[in-house]
Amino acid sequence: MSSFKLGDKMPNFSLPTIQGEHIDFHKHLEEHQSWHLIVFFRGSWCPVCVEELKELEQQQSYFQDKDIHLMAISTDHSDDLKEFADKEGLSFPIMSDKDLTSLKAYEVHYHGEDAPYEDHGVHGEPAYFLLNEKGQVLYQQRQTSPFGRPHANELRKIIQYIRKNLKGQYKS
Repeated sequence: MSSFKLGDKMPNFSLPTIQGEHIDFHKHLEEHQSWHLIVFFRGSWCPVCVEELKELEQQQSYFQDKDIHLMAISTDHSDDLKEFADKEGLSFPIMSDKDLTSLKAYEVHYHGEDAPYEDHGVHGEPAYFLLNEKGQVLYQQRQTSPFGRPHANELRKIIQYIRKNLKGQYKS
């Protein structure tokens, strides 16, 4: 169970992007006064993740129209992530977290060397965080396996529901 409650401000992280930039999340929030959808994924080797990220890219205009900044994080190697993103034409920032710093800060499930089964070594599992422009949690979901994650259309429904039902203290 997560220690983060709805409305909590999420921790900062600082990671390199495969696009050659570096994102300090709290500074990024200040520069982009918008909601953020942070998607943690297993890696470029995961067929379920590949399909999910392609689906998110296809719906990128929806997120942009709703002023939601999409970004993704994986423990996969930067070179592999870049090759995958270039091949699929992914336009949102993708970050490599080889040291698991953001995964641990956001309490994302991950498989270490002591995992009970063989599955691509150390890697994170899917997780989703919808944050308002102040970095406060509006929605969160963590998986312990590659299955059961919300698809882009489900994320859209979640966003619509939250926007419609937000209480005053969480609005800008």
